[in-house]
Amino acid sequence: MKTLILLRHAKSDWDAPSTPDLERPLSERGRRAAPLVGKWLRKEELVPDLVLASAAQRAQETLGLVTQAIDGQLPVRSEQDLYMAEPDRILAIVRGVGDEVDRLLVVGHNPGLEQLARGLAVEGKKKALARMTAKFPTGAAAVIEYDVASWADIAPGTGKLRAFVRPKDLKE
Repeated sequence: MKTLILLRHAKSDWDAPSTPDLERPLSERGRRAAPLVGKWLRKEELVPDLVLASAAQRAQETLGLVTQAIDGQLPVRSEQDLYMAEPDRILAIVRGVGDEVDRLLVVGHNPGLEQLARGLAVEGKKKALARMTAKFPTGAAAVIEYDVASWADIAPGTGKLRAFVRPKDLKE
C-alpha cells in the first residue's frame, strides 16, 4: 500500500510585487494555516516517510511549519523540478521514489498539483472528491491511496481519495 499526500503550499504574500516569484514568502494567513495541516497529518497518522518539496520559498516555509507541527524531523528532498511543474512532471518525480517509502508528501503548486490530484483520484469519499474537484485552495492536502508495492505503478485514474482537507476545515 502506498499513500501519496499532495499539499499545495500555504497562502503566499503578495504585498511586495517586485519580489521574484520563487522568493515569495508566506502571508500571515499562510503561516497560521500550515501548522494546522501538520497537526492534522499527525492526528490522522499520516506522517510521511519522505517529503519532496518545491524549492520555492513559500513551499519551503509551508514544509517547515508542517514539520514543526508534526513534532519531528522529516526526510526532505528539495526538488527544483516541482516548482510550477505540470502534472506529468510531478507524476514522473513520484514514480522515481524508492519503494521503501510507503507514505510520500509532495509540497507543490497549482495548477499542476490540483490537476494531478484530479487525474489520480477518481474514486473515494464522495464529499471529499466533490470538494477537491471544486477547488484546491492554498494549504489544502489530498491523501490518495494505492494498492501497489511500487511508486512506479502509480497511474492516472487508479488512486482512491482517502481525505481532502483545507485549512478552513481545521480548528486553530
